[in-house]
Amino acid sequence: MTGFRSLLLLAVLASANAMATDAPLRQPRPQLLTAGQPSAQQLRDAARSGVTTVIDLRRPDEDRGYDEGAQAEQLGLRYVRLPIAGAADLTTANARTLQRLLAQDDGTTLLHCASGNRAGALLALLNARLEGASTADALQLGRAAGMTSLEASARSAIEAPVP
Repeated sequence: MTGFRSLLLLAVLASANAMATDAPLRQPRPQLLTAGQPSAQQLRDAARSGVTTVIDLRRPDEDRGYDEGAQAEQLGLRYVRLPIAGAADLTTANARTLQRLLAQDDGTTLLHCASGNRAGALLALLNARLEGASTADALQLGRAAGMTSLEASARSAIEAPVP
């Protein structure tokens, strides 16, 4: 039933996402969705479809078009901000924080930034540094989660000596 629910959630959110923005909704792992900025309607759809936590990687000064935190709270969702400004914030410490946040959710998590690029890059770093994936596999996961222009920076962060 969990697989069916994930597919249903993905279908509902993808159709809503196609109308609201060009950034696609992705499911790089079971119980993890990644996306660009969700609209208020997409957030409502996500809550109805089983998302329990939203992790927002956007900086506080980035316009979301609505008060996403308040909307998430009204919907009963756990809302967490982990600001990732770009390549400079692709750090092991931030990957560790993301890993801890993901582990705290027993349901489905929606991880987003503006386009999915930062979400995918940070997830790639987490996969390589903390889960032991190869660079190639971690970058593939990052691309599946929405990483685009941050791929070179993610690769550098993955291949840098561990501090």
